[in-house]
Amino acid sequence: MKNILVVFTGGTIGSTAVGGTINTSDAAPYKLIQLFQQHHASREQISFHSVQPMQILSENLAPVVWEKLIAVIEAQDIDRYDGVIITHGTDTLAFTASALGLYFNALDIPILLVSSDSPLDDPHANGLPNFICAVEYILQGRGAGVFVPYTNRNQTTQLHRGTRLASSLQLGGDFMSVQGKSHCRFVNGAFTQNGFIDTQKLRQPVPLKADFTKRVLLIRPYPGLDYRYINLDAVDVVLHDLYHSGTACSSAQWGDQFSLLTFIRQCRERGIKVYLAPAVKSDNAYESTRELLQEGAEMIWNMSLETAYVKLLLAYGNFSDERQIMDFIDRDVACEHV
Repeated sequence: MKNILVVFTGGTIGSTAVGGTINTSDAAPYKLIQLFQQHHASREQISFHSVQPMQILSENLAPVVWEKLIAVIEAQDIDRYDGVIITHGTDTLAFTASALGLYFNALDIPILLVSSDSPLDDPHANGLPNFICAVEYILQGRGAGVFVPYTNRNQTTQLHRGTRLASSLQLGGDFMSVQGKSHCRFVNGAFTQNGFIDTQKLRQPVPLKADFTKRVLLIRPYPGLDYRYINLDAVDVVLHDLYHSGTACSSAQWGDQFSLLTFIRQCRERGIKVYLAPAVKSDNAYESTRELLQEGAEMIWNMSLETAYVKLLLAYGNFSDERQIMDFIDRDVACEHV
């Protein structure tokens, strides 16, 4: 007998489409287990224990939801379970996967986040295949960690490390791990390595409080970003996204208001730390990147934007000493460094 805790939170996988509108439904979450039992009646005995602490579409999520979700899981008698499955929407899936992956870095059972690209009533929805992969991962005792099984259109199911999952591709519903390196594939009931093997078991656990600071501002770059319109009154830390080559505008050719260098100076004058991500560390870097670092910005190397953001929330929520904060950011807590 395998015991699995299923935590329903809403999302498309917990929704129905009525009159052209998709919204959460009281019945939809439990339909997932019913569908699994119908298709896998001959599978070994499994005991599902379910809780439903919230019903939200994931685009409405705020970091306080992670704190509530963690509290719900920790309130369970976790030792009686072989694994945990959390249903979740796709819009903020990568952020929640990172949050749980970092926080539960010491947990010795797997947690898997399961989503669906369409409501379960849609015959083309991938919610059931994703759930099947999650259940099989637990049944086969594949190991601890936070993972996301996801089946892209016309592809085999991939299992992603939670701290390496990138947000869905634009104008589509496909998910990838950073650098295209998922943890493993799930084909015909078997898990096959993709040539990438992480070593979370070798890491020293980092105990954390479920305290995600609310004073980190994430800024995305785009041509014409005017920093004069950014209000820093309630901000302690800025995380500035970068273009794919690890760059952002460092030129004042078209005006100081468009230069990240000028913005970094303004933040420094107000005692606000500026971090940059994502970027792969190498011997060579663009001149603009070097200028940003010379101006005092701190690069978070070799980490997805989603995980860098969540890690900053935890760092500044858990530590007050600057050295502790930097040690935590630099430390590979849950296989987040590529």
